[in-house]
Amino acid sequence: MTEMVELRVPPIGDFDNVEVIEILTTEGSEVNADQSVVTLESDKATMELPSPIAGTISAVCVAVGDKVT
Repeated sequence: MTEMVELRVPPIGDFDNVEVIEILTTEGSEVNADQSVVTLESDKATMELPSPIAGTISAVCVAVGDKVT
């Protein structure tokens, strides 16, 4: 059975709309736990979001330039 895990943006202070500036993986790619998959940028910081588990990326639902909360 395949477990689906949705990667969510962690709380990052007072920032509501943080821009996706880089996608570090593609659909079908294998990732390790804690491997960065997306880079976000706020007015004050850049952060990479890691995968919480190892597995295969089944879908990438954001694009560079999208705003996420």
